[in-house]
Amino acid sequence: MRKAAELFLEYVTIDTQSDETTKTTPSTPGQRILANILAAQLEEMGAQEVVHDEAHGYVYATVPASPGCEDWPVLGWIAHMDTSPAVSGAGVKPQIVEQYDGGDILLNGEQQIYLRTEEFPEIKALKGQDLIVTDGTTLLGADDKAGVAEIMAAASYLLEHEELRHGKIRLGFTPDEEIGEGADHFDVSLFGADFAYTVDGGAFGELEDETFHAAGAKLTVQGISVHPGSAKGKMKNAILIAQEFQSLLPVFDNPMYTEGREGFYHLDAICGTVEKTEAEYIIRDHDRKRFEEKKEFFCQCAAFLNEKYGAGTVSVQMQDSYRNMKEALEPYPQLIQAAGRILRQLGAEPRIVPIRGGTDGARLSFMGLPCPNLCTGGANFHSRYEYVSIQSMEKVTELLIRLAQVDFRESGEA
Repeated sequence: MRKAAELFLEYVTIDTQSDETTKTTPSTPGQRILANILAAQLEEMGAQEVVHDEAHGYVYATVPASPGCEDWPVLGWIAHMDTSPAVSGAGVKPQIVEQYDGGDILLNGEQQIYLRTEEFPEIKALKGQDLIVTDGTTLLGADDKAGVAEIMAAASYLLEHEELRHGKIRLGFTPDEEIGEGADHFDVSLFGADFAYTVDGGAFGELEDETFHAAGAKLTVQGISVHPGSAKGKMKNAILIAQEFQSLLPVFDNPMYTEGREGFYHLDAICGTVEKTEAEYIIRDHDRKRFEEKKEFFCQCAAFLNEKYGAGTVSVQMQDSYRNMKEALEPYPQLIQAAGRILRQLGAEPRIVPIRGGTDGARLSFMGLPCPNLCTGGANFHSRYEYVSIQSMEKVTELLIRLAQVDFRESGEA
């Protein structure tokens, strides 16, 4: 059996950044390369029903139930192959910090890039562990290649240890989760699980059964360009109106100032000229009522500026992205109970936290596949300061192996 860290170090060398501009599935060729590797490795390790959906870049496989456990509920494990487009994922050069001493980590001596405990104090809790870090010029890819590697390692272990009693396990690897398209072509019927876990979370011990309600909004401001020498009473500067729109939003409803279940408006991108400016926002809240209020207020701000500057000056295109999966998971408390019990066995006190983002599971839970989220052992995702603990990866692998041995017809505490 290859361990998760070994597999992870192989997977991160493949550039699988997703790209929403390509309008293809998968959105980038590197994801196809990793999908081919995973399908071949699954065949080699003896997994059954290996399906590579080459049209869309998904990979599915089965670890068959052990004799006598064929009637257990079918459990799924899911992770995504792509990495965030926020920071380059090309030419990743992982480094291993053995027995981390609890201090700052020099990532790149030539460029003097440090992972500093003053900025990321939570890393000090991993003193004595072995960490995989970046060289400070790219992200690492623990989101979510750590999850991919942990699932592959756990599946390999189960296939090699026929003496363990476990139900049928379905494996699923998805593309383009980072651009919100991971569930677009996921075949829930083919997957055939009664419920599943995404392995796409953070520090070891975290469990997640709720996400934001999420929407995306595109703001378009139509201005009037006139030579500045004769612009008085004529020019309508779209850039300044877009800035004015931003100023109307609550200052502290901003990702920089929020945590936990606090929602926000996030200006993600802006581009324009005096004549036309476009801004892209994401709107988030865990509470449905507050979420709907945020969307309504966003539109009211646009209406106010149209009153001020003339009809058609500001337009909004808005679309919901996903819903809080808490609603779909409430009938399945045994999923969190079982994971929590096993985490305690592995020495961690479970921390049930709200996801300040989304997972494939958020959409899959409303597509008929209840899907809470498990930790990976990684941190600082979408960043050149990303890292993952090797010991945590080993424990997540063990968590998956033990979850496979739970008969979910009984209580999760059984």
